[in-house]
Amino acid sequence: MPATTKDPYLKRDHVAGYDDVDRQTKERLISKVMVDSRFGDYLYGCYECGICVAACPSARFYDFSPRRIAQAAARRDVDLMFQQMQEDIWECSQCFSCLRCPRGNNPGGIITIMREVAVKEGLHSAKDALAGYSRIIYKIMSTGTQVSPDMLQPDAFPDWGPEVKDVSENLDLWRRMLPPETMHTTTTGWKVADRTLVELYVIWLDTGALDMIAQVDQGIHMILEEIMEEKLEEEGIEI
Repeated sequence: MPATTKDPYLKRDHVAGYDDVDRQTKERLISKVMVDSRFGDYLYGCYECGICVAACPSARFYDFSPRRIAQAAARRDVDLMFQQMQEDIWECSQCFSCLRCPRGNNPGGIITIMREVAVKEGLHSAKDALAGYSRIIYKIMSTGTQVSPDMLQPDAFPDWGPEVKDVSENLDLWRRMLPPETMHTTTTGWKVADRTLVELYVIWLDTGALDMIAQVDQGIHMILEEIMEEKLEEEGIEI
């Protein structure tokens, strides 16, 4: 049975869990978070004031607390931080409302680092949380835009809250309000030049973003390589 830690400042008892993962693995992953150059600028200690929770939109819909993120990081609680990498960090909307912290903490920034580590290490939590975004990645590289209304389905984007369910259930209304082509394409809005898509691809390549995509979805990574191969050749760019 996982150990339970009573913490008067947490919304729920902390059940560490994930006992099937060895301590060395947990410590290795958390150390990658701690040594990130941004970490020191994101954490200064917690006053327990709760302002970050009050300002957090995700806390209204989930059992999520940016304060828990800051507290676990401040205590270097390896078990809890590992659990958060598997669960809590994917409930954050990355709006950074938590920057209202009077102490200067940035829980959203800590979550950004934890997400990056989870993706680079190929954790199942990252693959599960980002599965719905593979289509968005493909759409960005093929059209230059991110999403069309037909893609807004609650099963693909559960972290978008209850609003996405309302959109999904009223797509017929949206279709009557908008030109039909905009439901699936961007041709009525704007056209992104191939040169721009190539530049974006090269940026993703140089910054390691493509490697992160490969960790999450090898299939979409292969598709992107195939799509961009001809465009790179046409622009005279060798990778």
